[in-house]
Amino acid sequence: MNNNRLEDLREEHNLKSMDVAMLLGVNKSTYSEWENNRIPLPTRRIIEIADYYQVNIDYMLKFSNKRKAIKHKTQVDLTKIGQRLKEIRNHLGLSLRELGEKLNCSFSALACYERGEKLINTNILISLACISNSSIDYILGRSNKKTLRD
Repeated sequence: MNNNRLEDLREEHNLKSMDVAMLLGVNKSTYSEWENNRIPLPTRRIIEIADYYQVNIDYMLKFSNKRKAIKHKTQVDLTKIGQRLKEIRNHLGLSLRELGEKLNCSFSALACYERGEKLINTNILISLACISNSSIDYILGRSNKKTLRD
């Protein structure tokens, strides 16, 4: 089972995987691996692809069946993302260590993400969205709707 809609979106735009790979500046085999869920998409690439197709990441990654048009190009703001991560962690009532254990991530990596020093790793981002029922688009600053139900 494919956990993303990359192939559907690509075909909807009458593109070949080579076309998308060239747009992103990556090797065709790398893009194919992402499309077929053999290797995780880096967080920056998730944003780039969603921006290109002008769709919400939650839809693109099959977290939601609700497709939303997002026409603006995402400005990655690590400080804003860090604030949202901390907000979610506090809402869950967890320390950095406790959340790190749940996400199989070191508390120091989570602290770096919260301080806006680094962009959150894809696997951690997806796991956090799952355990908190948070919108990935919200976490990454593409939307102000916090949960998938908003």
